[in-house]
Amino acid sequence: FKIFIQDFSKAMSQAGSSQFQEVIRQELEYSMKVELDKILATAHSNEIEHTKKDLEGFKKLFHRFLQEKGPSVDWGKIQRPPEDSIQPYEKIKARGLPDNIASVLNKLVVVKLNGGLGTSMGCKGPKSLIGVRNENTFLDLTVQQIEHLNKSYNTDVPLVLMNSFNTDDDTKKILQKYSHSRVKIYTFNQSRYPRINKETLLPIAKDVSYSGENTECWYPPGHGDIYASFYNSGLLDNLIAEGKEYIFVSNIDNLGATVDLYILNHLMNPPNGKRCEFVMEVTNKTRADVKGGTLTQYENKLRLVEIAQVPKAHVDEFKSVSKFKIFNTNNLWIALSAIKRLQEKNAIDMEIIVNPKTLDGGLNVIQLETAVGAAIKSFENSLGINVPRSRFLPVKTTSDLLLVMSNLYSLNAGSLTMSEKREFPTVPLVKLGSSFTKVQDYLRRFESIPDMLELDHLTVSGDVTFGKNVSLKGTVIIIANHGDRIDIPAGALLENKIVSGNLRILDH
Repeated sequence: FKIFIQDFSKAMSQAGSSQFQEVIRQELEYSMKVELDKILATAHSNEIEHTKKDLEGFKKLFHRFLQEKGPSVDWGKIQRPPEDSIQPYEKIKARGLPDNIASVLNKLVVVKLNGGLGTSMGCKGPKSLIGVRNENTFLDLTVQQIEHLNKSYNTDVPLVLMNSFNTDDDTKKILQKYSHSRVKIYTFNQSRYPRINKETLLPIAKDVSYSGENTECWYPPGHGDIYASFYNSGLLDNLIAEGKEYIFVSNIDNLGATVDLYILNHLMNPPNGKRCEFVMEVTNKTRADVKGGTLTQYENKLRLVEIAQVPKAHVDEFKSVSKFKIFNTNNLWIALSAIKRLQEKNAIDMEIIVNPKTLDGGLNVIQLETAVGAAIKSFENSLGINVPRSRFLPVKTTSDLLLVMSNLYSLNAGSLTMSEKREFPTVPLVKLGSSFTKVQDYLRRFESIPDMLELDHLTVSGDVTFGKNVSLKGTVIIIANHGDRIDIPAGALLENKIVSGNLRILDH
């Protein structure tokens, strides 16, 4: 049987008989079922119900994974979206706001995707608890924004956090500090799926536990899991019963994703009288965003196409800024009643993302995931809105962190806005080298965050530190050779300079 499995991928790629492939598929599904039953048998009585739901969801995903091979889009069918299917934000803003905006706001729920850890930035625990501005974390800023909204309009917009098993405990502990804020906060958990061995296509977990050496056996299956988890948690029904109608979903590390009253009004009071069930905020691509998913027209529906779905021969075309001008910010507005309807019909269709990983011990595994925006094609009357770049301000690296901590932005009621003193609205390109990857190393290397109001481009490589009150303007490149260290002195002004290993400062 093991030989069977090892030959599986070869057999699938060769044009073998479809009957033979079907037999192998059935063998694999049966073996997977046996392994999952063994895992379920190790669950305590209080874990059985939700573990069963998780494994059922995983089984469906695995079944689809075995059925689908190759890129999931037929390139020939991809068309540009019709003109009216992606509206410019200016047009939506021009409609203004009604007098009763508070009653519209009361129908909104803000959902933040909070399943990620801060490991890529060298931090333990949830990413949302990393300090980003004046000691405030991503979560602090989110709560401040919604609290400001509720106080300004005397409304009751709740915050919902979708946690993962990685972030749930730490997040819940911290939520106590907001108990007196004017924001109701709810949480629900993403599913927990087993990682599978790339060779055998069987789970590497032997039991349900996910602590100790078993932490690597499980994973949260991407934010596309929101629909099933939200529904299964019972929270979706509770919010509908309270009269809520739309959720605004975004990544918790996107500091530009604040509640926009003009978009909300457009949803609740559509100009043509027909409500959208799904709105995706898109923004214009720059060279930095060529890999971002894009909205296309496909089989008469709006469809999100990600780079992983594109046939190899067309990847360069997909990355072209002239052909595909926009990308998905993952700021989404979705009707609660539509999620409920589609979830009950099992009609939410999202492409599978196969995410290969190598574990610490060197074992190659795969994770089957889905993305929340991919469901756009399952909803009725979907719409794209081309929003300003300021609504997409993700903090994925310490280079991004430097931008949001700097004087390029001012902070007001939890929201960051570009400083009026900056002459042009684009953000500088910042590339910090590997010595800055971890947040604690990054913080140690800056005595204070430099003045960056007139900066266009910053590249720093090697062992470099910055003294207090440094100003950076134009293009600045600082490269310390291996074994050398460069200390930029306090009060230094670097404008269009290249600083190299032996501290020679040259004009750029």
